[in-house]
Amino acid sequence: QVQLVESGGGMVQPGGSLRLSCAASGAGFTFSRYVMHWYRQAPGKERELVALITPAGVATNVLDAVKGRFTTSRDDTKNTVYLPLNSMSSELSAMYFCNARSLARTYWGPGTQVPVSS
Repeated sequence: QVQLVESGGGMVQPGGSLRLSCAASGAGFTFSRYVMHWYRQAPGKERELVALITPAGVATNVLDAVKGRFTTSRDDTKNTVYLPLNSMSSELSAMYFCNARSLARTYWGPGTQVPVSS
């Protein structure tokens, strides 16, 4: 069974930073073949795509609020994808989820909460 587990979340002050990680595991799961995504969902709002990184390592920030601010990365030797969150503001306060997607499969992690508060 494939599992994605996010970590690194927690309360952060405005202007602060943290790095989210998402570790994948499972028999038969070839991490390097998957496009990895980061989504966020704020209370009362729909889940939205933040960023993604292809198997070739090409990273794209999709959400306007994060464009030019940080870049997701992946380490295929550790089956892990990272999302550094810098200069945090209240607009980035949300539950963050990672997602692995191929042509035939998609998997979600349970999410990690990132509240921004002084």
